Amino acid sequence: MNPDILKQIPLFSEMNDRDLDKIIHLASKQKYHKDNLILIEEEIGSTMFIILSGRVKISRISDDGREVILSILSDGDFFGEMSLLDGHTRSANVTATEESELLVIRREEFLQMLKDFPQIAINLLKELAQRIRKSDEHIKSLSLQDATGRVATTLLRIAEDSGVFRKGQVEILELPLQQDLANMAGTSRETISRVIKSLTEDGYLKKQGGKIIILDYEKFRVRFAR
Repeated sequence: MNPDILKQIPLFSEMNDRDLDKIIHLASKQKYHKDNLILIEEEIGSTMFIILSGRVKISRISDDGREVILSILSDGDFFGEMSLLDGHTRSANVTATEESELLVIRREEFLQMLKDFPQIAINLLKELAQRIRKSDEHIKSLSLQDATGRVATTLLRIAEDSGVFRKGQVEILELPLQQDLANMAGTSRETISRVIKSLTEDGYLKKQGGKIIILDYEKFRVRFAR
């Protein structure tokens, strides 16, 4: 594996080629097809994963059997680290939503890596802090906003994670399926369709093929971010 690939991953972005070579030898690559289940909630965790390419969804099953999507991760993101740090079982399910190639690191190597390279630990803490902030914002959105606000906030989350910013606009090139959007926003597919149609008619959004464009990102963020 080329060390330049790892330099594009935030966890390793500040490391030199020699140290990156060491990490490459500690890890292995694995491919997953669309809809492949990668991790199962409550199973014992012994590996963490870094996304080299592709996209995955993090989800849990509610008491009434509904899937609740917590996050959608893509290139450079990582998951599975919690079980390696605290030794407990997996906290969620992880499923590939498209063809994905992942870097796999076992628990022993991961913990040794944190000892040998303190900067990785610092970068890991920064990322975990950002995730906590996003989770807090998401919980606040679901509890305080109406359906339109929840859907709009979900679109903002996706835009921030994987949108392409161009001259004040943001293109969401690969919008999740409507059912996945509904699971993320805590609503129904019908509500997703209705709200997106309404936001389009109001001039906030534009649908173009399989993508959605937020026409004025700053205006949209000010209107709906909480």
